[in-house]
Amino acid sequence: MDTIARTDPPYTADEVTTLRSFVDFYRATLRRQCAGLTAEELRTTLPPSTMTLGGLLKHLAWVEQFWFGEILHGQDPAEPWASAPWDTDGDWEWTSAQHDAPEDLDALFVASVTAADRNLDAALADGGLDTTAVRERHGEPVSVRWILVHMVEEYSRHAGHADLLRESLDGATDL
Repeated sequence: MDTIARTDPPYTADEVTTLRSFVDFYRATLRRQCAGLTAEELRTTLPPSTMTLGGLLKHLAWVEQFWFGEILHGQDPAEPWASAPWDTDGDWEWTSAQHDAPEDLDALFVASVTAADRNLDAALADGGLDTTAVRERHGEPVSVRWILVHMVEEYSRHAGHADLLRESLDGATDL
């Protein structure tokens, strides 16, 4: 993984562009935090937490397909999620990442983002931000707007985790 390009969100833009720009900014931020690290570094924890950068990358790949595929469009889980042993390991995406090569984790993340963007494009074309997801979440309808805001929240929270993990590995603080 080379240095990952990252574009700041625009200061003035319509709502869709603003939300998507923030999601894209944080996607790139996560990839930058993981870029150039070895498999060992990607599975290194910062005790007492068991969180790893590789686990974050795989978790957010799962989050992308869950919200934009399963919830928004009612799609069946894609692989590797479909055959994951969720019943015996509810944190499978986190724990299994320790066995994945850096290039495989990055490729999984990129593929999940690409599929998510296709699904998002389709939903926005159908009805914009007010489009309601096919599946409910906790018995409530969910709009595309809510999903995008949630993704900004999800990524920004985990970007903070990634900052701490990366700094603990090699001191990098301005990625």
